[in-house]
Amino acid sequence: MKKLLVIFIAGLLFGAGLAVSGMTDPARVIGFLDLFGNWDATLAFVMGGALIVFGLGVYLLRKKGVCLFGNAVPKGESDPICRNLIVGAILFGIGWGIGGFCPGPAIANLAAWQTEALIFVPMMAVGMFLAQRIFGVDR
Repeated sequence: MKKLLVIFIAGLLFGAGLAVSGMTDPARVIGFLDLFGNWDATLAFVMGGALIVFGLGVYLLRKKGVCLFGNAVPKGESDPICRNLIVGAILFGIGWGIGGFCPGPAIANLAAWQTEALIFVPMMAVGMFLAQRIFGVDR
C-alpha cells in the first residue's frame, strides 16, 4: 500500500509540475520545436531543471545502494542504438510535432478534458499496441 501511495504522489507531483511550468500547453511545445521561427526555450529550462533533480536523486540513490522500498538501484545499462530505437524516435518525433503533445502532458491534459488530449491519448495507446505487435517490443 505504501508503494502505491508513493506512486500516486509521484504522479501528482509530475502532473502539477507540467501544469505549473506551462508544459501542458501544446503551443509552448510546438514553439520549442520551431527552431527557425519564434523559438520558445521554456521547455529546455523545464527539462534542464528536471535533469538536475533526477541526476541528484540518482546520485543519492546509488550512494545509498537501495531504492525507497529496498529494491536494488538499477545499473542504468541500456541496449545499444538499434533500428527499433531510431524508427521509434522518428515516429515519436513526428507524432509530437504534429500533435504538440508528449505523453506526459497529453495525459495531464486529460484532467482538463481538453479535446485534443481526449483524441490524442487513445490514439497514442493504439499506436503503442500496434508497435508492440509489428516490432515485437516486449515493454
